[in-house]
Amino acid sequence: MGKTVSSGKIPLVVNTGRWPRLVVSVGASLLLLVAGCAVKEPPESEKIRQEALSRVELPSAWKAGGPAEQVADSWLSTFDDPQLSALVNEAVQHNPDLRIGAARVEQAAQYVNLARAALYPVINLFGTGGVKSGGGDLSSAIQGIALPVSWELDLWGRLRYGRNAAEETSRSTQADFAYARQSIAAAVARSWFTASETWLQKQIAGEMVQAAEQLLSLAGIRQKVGVGSDQDVALAQASLDTLRDSAKQIELAHQQAIRALELLVGRYPAAELKARQELPALPGPVPVGMPLSMLERRPDLVAAERRVAAAFNRIGEAKAARLPKITLNASVAYMTSEVIQMKEDYDNPTRGAGARLIAPVYQGGALVTQVEIRTLEQKEAVAQYAASTLKALADVENALAAGNNLSERERLLQRAVADNQRALELVQTSYRTGKVDMRAVQQQLLDLQAARLSLLRVRSEELAQRVNLHLALGGNFETAGSVASAEAQ
Repeated sequence: MGKTVSSGKIPLVVNTGRWPRLVVSVGASLLLLVAGCAVKEPPESEKIRQEALSRVELPSAWKAGGPAEQVADSWLSTFDDPQLSALVNEAVQHNPDLRIGAARVEQAAQYVNLARAALYPVINLFGTGGVKSGGGDLSSAIQGIALPVSWELDLWGRLRYGRNAAEETSRSTQADFAYARQSIAAAVARSWFTASETWLQKQIAGEMVQAAEQLLSLAGIRQKVGVGSDQDVALAQASLDTLRDSAKQIELAHQQAIRALELLVGRYPAAELKARQELPALPGPVPVGMPLSMLERRPDLVAAERRVAAAFNRIGEAKAARLPKITLNASVAYMTSEVIQMKEDYDNPTRGAGARLIAPVYQGGALVTQVEIRTLEQKEAVAQYAASTLKALADVENALAAGNNLSERERLLQRAVADNQRALELVQTSYRTGKVDMRAVQQQLLDLQAARLSLLRVRSEELAQRVNLHLALGGNFETAGSVASAEAQ
């Protein structure tokens, strides 16, 4: 029991003497209880999918087709474009959005450390001292140092549920960051293809302007020799002006595409980056795997699944908060005083141990409401997982269907360009011989330009859809070695 320190008037109680055997016995019993009180594991991935997609039957293969081999990574290297790879690496290092995501990953990891720390004892060092004229605070008349220790026993798993929830949240943040990296890589690739497309559009527009200038010159010559008319000259001049205006619009579009790419890689948008002067060849067929494998490897779906697990643990944490909480306390202290006279049998240093029980009795329904809130949050997480999954399935099907459609369109437009080129040559010959007027030549010139631009757009879109397919399947743009290096950092 505690011993009295007397100042002659006001008694003080100090915890001294031996460690109480009863407290040690109770503490040992509680430790055994903690060891036997395991927390529940969150639902497995399959169970989450069954609950979220209860009305959706996953097919054994994609409806839009595609080889069902295992999805391959390192899709960036399939375009065989070192400059594109360098730009993607630059974006991964310097893109502002990715820097924000990286900071969030680090924050989530620190929250895990914070939740884990709650499972361990808290040790503090406390010192006090004073002088004889210590004023109204009698504690200033005692000098000494104390080492108190407190440890909350996680009887019902509240702290472990909190730790597990923080760990699942950290995993979801890491998966979100992985998907953000892949999305940035895909955005850089698409922007790079767009920059090349607009550069090639500029070349086509320039060629059309040159052709229109030649037609204007030819119209002037025909007028001078008396076989042409003022109307032909006016029409040729109007066509030239229209094509020049189109070239200016394409020039602006190219500059905007370059600026957008520079922003992605973290540069100042000065429109100084030089685009590739041709589109890369479309790589071979992509192994698309199975719909289920996509759900298991796509990072944003992994993140959504981990958020369901985190919400499950938050429910366990809220339920455990309704139960009694026991904290063990112990301390070692050395006390002296020049003002207060210690009793003759006072042992110094003093030691003590004890326990504190806090059992919630009535809090206006707050604890029950907290459980309900956490339960609703889990329902929300499951619904968000379902929405993300359906969108991901649609992404793959749309990318596959678009790729097939664009491949057929490219073949048609290649024939259309060849036919329009041949038709322009024929109508120009007819115009020189006076069989047709200028309007026929102008119309055919515009038709050829439209066909060439359409073919260019389709080829660029094919490349973009190929990138979209890789992203939708959850394929990584990095090589196996670079992925391992990134995960180790």
